[in-house]
Amino acid sequence: MSPYRILIVEDQREVSRLLRTALETLDAEFEVVEVPSGEEATLESTRNPIDLLVSDYRLPGMTGVELMHKVKINHPQVKVILVTGQTNPRIRKEVAESGADAFFIKPISMADFLDAIERHLGLVETLLPPEPIAPVAEEHPHSIPDLLAGLRQEVAAIAVLLLNDSGRILARAGDLPDKDSDVALVSSLLSIYSAGQKVSHLLGQTIESHWSVFDGGKYDLVFAPVGVTHAMLVIGEGIAGGEQGLKTINIFSTARQEIENTLGEPAQDSITTPAQPVTLPEDVDLSVKELEPLFKVAKKKFKPAEVDEYWDEAAARQKAPSNPDKLSYDQAKQLGLAPEDES
Repeated sequence: MSPYRILIVEDQREVSRLLRTALETLDAEFEVVEVPSGEEATLESTRNPIDLLVSDYRLPGMTGVELMHKVKINHPQVKVILVTGQTNPRIRKEVAESGADAFFIKPISMADFLDAIERHLGLVETLLPPEPIAPVAEEHPHSIPDLLAGLRQEVAAIAVLLLNDSGRILARAGDLPDKDSDVALVSSLLSIYSAGQKVSHLLGQTIESHWSVFDGGKYDLVFAPVGVTHAMLVIGEGIAGGEQGLKTINIFSTARQEIENTLGEPAQDSITTPAQPVTLPEDVDLSVKELEPLFKVAKKKFKPAEVDEYWDEAAARQKAPSNPDKLSYDQAKQLGLAPEDES
């Protein structure tokens, strides 16, 4: 009997080598071919027979599902196992409906992987039918930490951070290489975020889509807005340069959409303390008639020019300090220069 031909398509060499080594532990004769891209896999499938296709879902230039359909044109009976590091409900649904025979999330359970190989190639007899791929229901999305962890794993990043527009880190997967630089880095990124918002406004963008990519240093950074009031940072070694940079941004875009859906639109900070009700002093007696003008002003939408004019007038009305070289206690306290009050 001729050996089974298995085609492994994986652009991460260490993962491809791990799968090949696992196959060698089975008591069967295999001819294993490893390629890093969908284009090379398609070419290989036109030249030689294939019994089993093992492919990463996300490949340079195409997805594993697209590759599967290309390979099946020449090999209709080929068995297909897809692998991915992204725990994405939309991708799980796409794979479940694609016709793949099995689907694994990284890190792969080698015992389950080898069991699937044996069952789908008919190396073992079983009375049970193959287990179907169970899609994740879209109405029960993954949590933010799960999505960040999946993104970190898929792009091989050191850390992934979700921040709000005030620079607060709401969730993270992994830690920054230099923890002492957290504050300085987040502060600098907040300036970039603010500048990007202004440019988006000038360009008339209905959805903010400004990206900041830093590569070529000790670590690479990819930074982009998420929804209306959040942003996400991915940091790692060599993740933003060349073809890898395009792959990172592609994966980032998909994960960003999932996080936006989980946060909701407009994005809400689930950790923010709820607003406290406003209480008026007992000696204040405002009639409804007196309050009506205030409600009208509250509902009015101000233009940026009107806001700037208001602050210019407010600054003009403010009296200059009698001695500009000295700070008042309140000013020093606001700048963090005064000692904290002991309770």
